[in-house]
Amino acid sequence: MTVQIRSFSDIDVLDIIKLLNTTYQNAYEFSPYTEEGLRSWIQEGKLKILVVEEDGRFVGSAAYHDGHWGEEVEWLAVPERPDRKAIEKSFVDKIEKYVKGNTVFTAVDSGSPKIAEWAERGYKAEGGLCHLTAKLNELRPVPEVPEGIVLRNLKADEEEQMVEAVNSGFGFERLKLGNLQTWKTDDPPFDERWVQVAETEGKIVSVVVAKPDTNYNKTFNCRRGYLGPATTLADFRGKNLASALTVRAMNLLFTEGMDSVGLFTSEKNAASLTLLEKVGFETSHVWKFMRKNLP
Repeated sequence: MTVQIRSFSDIDVLDIIKLLNTTYQNAYEFSPYTEEGLRSWIQEGKLKILVVEEDGRFVGSAAYHDGHWGEEVEWLAVPERPDRKAIEKSFVDKIEKYVKGNTVFTAVDSGSPKIAEWAERGYKAEGGLCHLTAKLNELRPVPEVPEGIVLRNLKADEEEQMVEAVNSGFGFERLKLGNLQTWKTDDPPFDERWVQVAETEGKIVSVVVAKPDTNYNKTFNCRRGYLGPATTLADFRGKNLASALTVRAMNLLFTEGMDSVGLFTSEKNAASLTLLEKVGFETSHVWKFMRKNLP
């Protein structure tokens, strides 16, 4: 029998969806892959998909993605068979050739036996991503901020200021003009009211974005909100702005009928984890980043 890796073609879409839904069905908060969702992701042009076939029959798939957290092995899906590890190694070797930078990583559930398999391929655990959640059952008192700083909702004509503040706070381009309209389309009833800002002397200096957790709510028939990471300009950190805006965002979600809220933050971001624990968040899940330095 001949096993061969090749690039994805359109005829593979349904086989890939079936495989991914079988492989990851027991994953944390798994939301099933759909044809529409996969095709949309492919059209963005950031996903490189490979498939392996045996005598012309689809066997498995892997994908590479250059995203927010870096260059990543997005999935590695091969059914259990005697040569599974060998096929997966061939996939990984192939994907590493597409990497443009010096490192590549993948995210694996903390405690998973897959961590050992990635270690065998030369990957080391370096940090991770935490999913934190909190219950929303009452309005919470908003922490005090220094005099002269106003906490409020974003106004309709302030998207450019918001984008500038967020990107300056993070030190890289996290948002683009047009994101507000995308969120309005994809996450109703989102509008500018769901964006909390701190302003001083006419300048936005801190931002927290709240949205419905749309995919989760559709999949599990729930009412959970989502918070993007708080960002504050360097000169205004340490003034309680992120805490205050986070609580304001949680209160807005509560008034909009959400009964819980989730967000993601780096396992290494001790300051963020401490802040979030103080306002009622608990860690629900952790993914370890398995990273490899390439020649």
